[in-house]
Amino acid sequence: HFFPLRGLRCLLFFQSFLEILYRTSSLLVFFASKVLICVVLFQWEVVQKTLNGSQFYAYSVCNVGEPEQDNWLRTTFIQRRPSASRIFVELQFIVRDCNSFDASVPCKETFNLFTSESDADVGTTFRKGQFKKVVTIAPDEITSKNGMRINTETKVVDNLSRKGFYLAFQDIGACVALLSVKVYYKACTATVESLARFPETVAGSENQALREVKGECVENAQSEEVPRIYCTADGEWVVQVGHCQCKPGYEKVGDTCQECQPGFFKAASSDGKCEPCPANTQGLEAGAAFCPCMDGFYQAPTDPITGPCSGLPTAPRDLVATTTQLSAGKLLLSWSPPDDTGGRSDITYSVECQSCEGGACRPCGEKIRYEPASAGLTLTRVTVSELDAHLNYTFIVEAHSGVSMFAGQASARAHKPPSTSALTTSLHYTDPPKITSMTVIEKSVTSLSLSWDVSPRPRLHAPPIRYELTYRKKDDNLDVTTYTVLILEKSSVQISELAPGTAYLFRVQALSSDGSPGGSSIEEQYETLHESTSASILAAAVGGAVMLFIVVVVLFLKRNSHSRQGAEDNYFSKQLKPLKTYVDPHTYEDPNVAVLKFATEIHPSHITKQKVIGAGEFGEVYRGILKVPGRKDVAVAIKTLKPGYTEKQRQDFLSEASIMGQFTHQNIIRLEGVVTKFKHAMIVTEYMENGALDRYLKDHDGEFSSFQLVGMLRGIAAGMKYLSDMSYVHRDLAARNILVNNNLECKVSDFGLSRVLEDDPEGTYTTSGGKIPIRWTAPEAIAYRKFTSASDVWSFGIVMWEVMAFGERPYWDMSNHEVMKAINEAFRLPAPMDCPSAVYQLMLQCWLQDRSKRPRFGDIVSLLDKLLRSPDSLKTIADFDPRVSIRLPSTSGSDGSPFRSVSEWLESIKMSQYSENFTCAGIINMDQVLQMKNEDIKNIGVRLPGHLKRIAYSILGLKDQTSTLSVFAV
Repeated sequence: HFFPLRGLRCLLFFQSFLEILYRTSSLLVFFASKVLICVVLFQWEVVQKTLNGSQFYAYSVCNVGEPEQDNWLRTTFIQRRPSASRIFVELQFIVRDCNSFDASVPCKETFNLFTSESDADVGTTFRKGQFKKVVTIAPDEITSKNGMRINTETKVVDNLSRKGFYLAFQDIGACVALLSVKVYYKACTATVESLARFPETVAGSENQALREVKGECVENAQSEEVPRIYCTADGEWVVQVGHCQCKPGYEKVGDTCQECQPGFFKAASSDGKCEPCPANTQGLEAGAAFCPCMDGFYQAPTDPITGPCSGLPTAPRDLVATTTQLSAGKLLLSWSPPDDTGGRSDITYSVECQSCEGGACRPCGEKIRYEPASAGLTLTRVTVSELDAHLNYTFIVEAHSGVSMFAGQASARAHKPPSTSALTTSLHYTDPPKITSMTVIEKSVTSLSLSWDVSPRPRLHAPPIRYELTYRKKDDNLDVTTYTVLILEKSSVQISELAPGTAYLFRVQALSSDGSPGGSSIEEQYETLHESTSASILAAAVGGAVMLFIVVVVLFLKRNSHSRQGAEDNYFSKQLKPLKTYVDPHTYEDPNVAVLKFATEIHPSHITKQKVIGAGEFGEVYRGILKVPGRKDVAVAIKTLKPGYTEKQRQDFLSEASIMGQFTHQNIIRLEGVVTKFKHAMIVTEYMENGALDRYLKDHDGEFSSFQLVGMLRGIAAGMKYLSDMSYVHRDLAARNILVNNNLECKVSDFGLSRVLEDDPEGTYTTSGGKIPIRWTAPEAIAYRKFTSASDVWSFGIVMWEVMAFGERPYWDMSNHEVMKAINEAFRLPAPMDCPSAVYQLMLQCWLQDRSKRPRFGDIVSLLDKLLRSPDSLKTIADFDPRVSIRLPSTSGSDGSPFRSVSEWLESIKMSQYSENFTCAGIINMDQVLQMKNEDIKNIGVRLPGHLKRIAYSILGLKDQTSTLSVFAV
């Protein structure tokens, strides 16, 4: 209702309901319950109209017949929420058609919206000079004599900064009626997304299209990084980063984390549900992270903590010994599997032999041979050889599983554990023993010294052995052959008065107890030395010395010839250019031409967005599906351009596609196409399931072998060799810019900082500004802004370190200034833990100060291929010093250790997730930590090999630490 105020040309508008409304579309409306509208100069009139059977009131003016109209309406003081710098004014109004008046009447069909800011209410004081025009309002629908047409317009008032403001409406000669005014601002309402709580946030202006908002995890949830989300200018939440997950022992129920019920567990932080306790375990308490084994059941160290527990296997059955070759002392032991394996499939067997004489038994010793082995057997049989005759043997066969170590070893040998079967058997055979081998002990021009070995003899009541040795000259004329026969009491002999340089055939055979030859014999050929042997040896030594001298001279001359080349020539030696050379899209006068030349245009209808997976520099990044007619559907990543972009932002956004579209290599991210001919520009690339390499390695710390990691590096190096061959410099090579697919194939991506080399191999790209990733950039690129393939090689060395360190941050928590100072003082990153020596040596080559001496990417690929072809070359581990690789704080605890608490120590080595494990195990101070051994670390629940090694090496470093060390001191 409108009411005139006596004595003033003003009207007071009372709203029939409170105009502070919350809408589901996140539009927050604010409006004072009383709005004072003052009439200045010429009075607007309150009129009552009927529309569609309902009465409404309007504030109107229609002085079109009078010249120089200047009629104003002003609201009362509207207080502004401090963060609401951008407000919306929604108007409903009617404007009459000027054609319905006499042609001579100076009629208009528009009116103006003004605003004025103030820190206090000025009452009825009104000065036109204080108001600033916002916009001229024109109707879309003009009211004629035949019908009334209501217009609705929404205008934006931006950049408000004071405590409140006024709105004013100016009429300069129109016939207009103002029906409704709503003033509101937009906000993203308070919400819980992926277990992260975000507060209500006022939307930003057009210049701030995305406003970052930090949130916090709900109770009993956690996140590796602070959860963030973006509030758009339209009051909508988009692109959440850092999802929260329920802690171990809690499951997601709606927007909360509730503890697992007794009998259920959840071992890791995740969005998953609690699971029932597996077989042979028990969950007695709520909120369990794992279910302990029942009495009599166990888990192996390699078993997942979330798996079932197993019992011990029973004894092998039906153990039988069968004689295979009596005279050779062989037995075949065979048995049947246990009746009960304890629920495990990793059953193995071990065989123990004991020999018994005079009622006493002792281990058979190392002379006994087992085929295929005495332990770790997966088959139910084994052949035992080298057994002596006339002895009793006891064979003990034991069944093992992954959990046998927890109980089987605790049983006394006199009382065999339930997984053991035993058998006693004997071998009986007569003399003579077998001759097993013959060797030359010493030889000269006229003599030979020989010895031979025999099979084992019984230890008791065995008669002495005599041998018959027969020898003759080896002669082609067999008509007349002279044999010499010797009867010997021992298994060695020296034969003299032989002919120089002559071959002889020797046969030895053991004699039976009656003196007759028996058993097996062995024959060998040996030759006496020639009289000229000494002279030959001397000549060979002289010849070798001469050859060595020639090799040294050749190498010296070759090195001098290399030294005559320039330092730059050594690195940038002339080589064949590839058939295809990279073309810089920035050389095109119209960047759109470059996009069309190097990228395929895709119709938006062929792209289906599925899920936001990140926020790029220019907008959100989605996972989606590309459906092109005639092709199989493929998973893709979709980069989008945020609303309100400038033309320069659009060109910069699409320039990356112009670069990517020129590359075709299995280790370079593949461009599927672009969308440029429609309102929303997009770049579509292949989808890499495992995301960025640094994050993937952090999530799988210690789970890959050195061979697998070197395979990843080989792929990255191959991609960089391809780019280098195309005369292209990346400038931002880092593990964060390497993407990984399901096959662990690594691909180079992110070409935002990349630039082209000139045709000259010495050409460099020099930039006058811009951000440089200091930790990954070569010193000459930092100092002189010069980027070459050699500087990319330096960056590749840092990537190698990141990969072998499972995503560790290069130079740890050193500042950029400290990093530059350290590099200039010749400091280089130390070898990561368990890094092969050959790999670390390649890193050091990549970090040579003289860029001309760094290897090329082709050399790097060749070396990595060589390492992969010879896995044994990766077994030699580079020296590792935990005092350097795991940085220590600058403060020292009262107990003399460099840490005040166990949690502080774990946080310094990035192992804080095990704080609760140490606390539950009663390890609450650093003195207790220093006493821990590898078994103790395993027993508190550290199972991943990489984590186990990191903690163990850190403890080793603390034990050797006598004073606080820094990287530079070391």
